[in-house]
Amino acid sequence: MDPAGGCPHADNARLLARGAVASVVLPGGVEGMAVLGHEALKEFLAHPEVAKDAGHFTALREGRIAKGWPLTTFATVRGMTTADGDDHRRLRALVSKAFTARRVEQLRPRIEELTDGLLDDLHRAAEESGGVADLREHFALPLPMGVIGELLGVDAEYRDRLHHLSNQVVATDIRPEKALAANKELVAVLGAVVAVRTERPGDDLTTALITARDEGGDRLTHEELIGTLVLMIIAGHETTLNLITNAVRALCGHREQLERVTRGEAGWADVVEETLRWDAPVSYFPFRYPVRDLTVDGTVIPRGTLVLSGYSAAGRDPAAHGPDADRFDVTRPARPGTTRHLSLGHGTHYCLGAPLARLESTIALERLFARFPGLDVALPEADLARHSSFVGNSVRALPVRVSPRV
Repeated sequence: MDPAGGCPHADNARLLARGAVASVVLPGGVEGMAVLGHEALKEFLAHPEVAKDAGHFTALREGRIAKGWPLTTFATVRGMTTADGDDHRRLRALVSKAFTARRVEQLRPRIEELTDGLLDDLHRAAEESGGVADLREHFALPLPMGVIGELLGVDAEYRDRLHHLSNQVVATDIRPEKALAANKELVAVLGAVVAVRTERPGDDLTTALITARDEGGDRLTHEELIGTLVLMIIAGHETTLNLITNAVRALCGHREQLERVTRGEAGWADVVEETLRWDAPVSYFPFRYPVRDLTVDGTVIPRGTLVLSGYSAAGRDPAAHGPDADRFDVTRPARPGTTRHLSLGHGTHYCLGAPLARLESTIALERLFARFPGLDVALPEADLARHSSFVGNSVRALPVRVSPRV
């Protein structure tokens, strides 16, 4: 795996042509495997003998993972994404009520309000820079960060720093000393957030988690509280940030698809789903571990092997999505018997924030192109710098030309 990241699709196609499961070497020479094919990944994600707890990670348990390994947080953070069975159900239950479809729908007016304010900011930024502004900086980032920040009760003063640190946590080319420093600071900043909410409780998830911790018993430890906040901050904004960015890139690069939406041949929700399939915001997600030798699509994955979930590869798997799987098509019908995509997971660890990510992205795209119908990317796709990560799948900045305000 290239620690510098880059566009994954050419490599994914090459690997898929050889099979649905591939052996990979991660930074630091750590050996693992990746499940790439749609049906193979669907089976693997829901398999009862595949664990998330890093206690099953053989190389880590045997002390063969170097200190400061850039992917350590994905394996060792204490939270629902690294827990199994009763622990997973306990940790997920503490926050799940805030992310039901009904509760998320109640956030619509606030998301619309935030979106409109950010569109004003995007327009001002473009006016100050000759008509071009970075859509990620002024729109795609502050929207999900603002929403998750309000849900968690994270004051605005902490949000920029949390985004910077979460970027370092998901980077796969980061040096060991920087990785250790970023993780240490992330825990410290979230500790400060917890201290503020302990002193000034509010109607937010952090206060609810503090209450669960302070009630004692086995509901939540302090380490699990911080770990849950780490996961929710990162997943709560990085994925939606990439999703909105990738959807704008896709629509601007396929104007005929944008016209289909504006003519009513497809909805903005269809744009979101096709973007999730065609250019998943997370390319390879760490980690799962078979608890015994497991055969997936004819390939044996040995017990205790770390396994990456290849969401971007599965999204363009021709075996699942047809010979035109690499074509962006907002009117693409679901193939009979096939899940439209797996980019938000599958099984018991299906993304808890999926309803929120979908709502934020749908509102953002609809209002963005209604306000600026002539919006276009200001650089060729090949000139857009990519994330330094094979986990997150997007570009670092998205300069756009903003049409006259309407």
